[in-house]
Amino acid sequence: MADIVQIARREIKMGFRNPWAYSFLALFCTFSLGMLLINAQNVVEGYTAVTGSMLSLILYLLPLMTLFLGSFSLTSEKEDGSWQLLSTYPIGTLSFVLGKYIGLSAVLLIIVAFGYGLMGLISGLLGTAFDSNTYFLFLAFSAGLVLLFLTIALFIGSLSRNRWQALTVSVAVWFFAVIGWPTFLIAGLGLLPYLWIKPLLVALTILNPAELVRLFVVVKLGGGSVLGPEYYQWVEWISRPNGSLLFIGVCLIWILLSILTVYWIWERGRSRG
Repeated sequence: MADIVQIARREIKMGFRNPWAYSFLALFCTFSLGMLLINAQNVVEGYTAVTGSMLSLILYLLPLMTLFLGSFSLTSEKEDGSWQLLSTYPIGTLSFVLGKYIGLSAVLLIIVAFGYGLMGLISGLLGTAFDSNTYFLFLAFSAGLVLLFLTIALFIGSLSRNRWQALTVSVAVWFFAVIGWPTFLIAGLGLLPYLWIKPLLVALTILNPAELVRLFVVVKLGGGSVLGPEYYQWVEWISRPNGSLLFIGVCLIWILLSILTVYWIWERGRSRG
């Protein structure tokens, strides 16, 4: 446990020394103030066209930011020789991976919290505050994206040899999971027998953290009717009293399996020298 805390503290210090972190902080704050201007022109409560647009903007920015910071953190360990030095100390690979994840999560969540806090403070001073439920769902949406995409970032960083390779793969993953997902999904499912569509739709949605978190927040905002009949079962279980707990459970399993995969990759590389 002490090793995990040390690695996490080291990662937090390095994270806030990284110019990328401050660039993304400035960008997210600017983005948050942009959402405040949208809110000043419309009453943002529940799921509306404005809310949907704001969710899409968050979906474009946060996963890409998380993929960059997370994957670069691991590839820099390889390029700078820090991992070779750390591996000579009695630090377990799992402690290293968990410490990295916790430290990077803290850095990214602080950026998100600062942006939303600034937006909430200014909106309160201007008298145009968000509906509290909508505000906290947006915050939960952002935190969910960060925590889930960070595991993908660590996976990319584990397999990449340098920052350029991590950059290329991160952009490709972001484009597939966020931008091209509806097109790829419709094209792929359209080639399959009808009975296969719903089971595969469930499986693919769980595998794509962007879609998984988006569906949950849209339903919680009251916009389940816009998703279509294919997602009726999703709307039903998310709307249950224990729907949030089930969603958190799915996310925790997602994170756990991803971290174990990253651990296996690093442990295999460590054993091979």
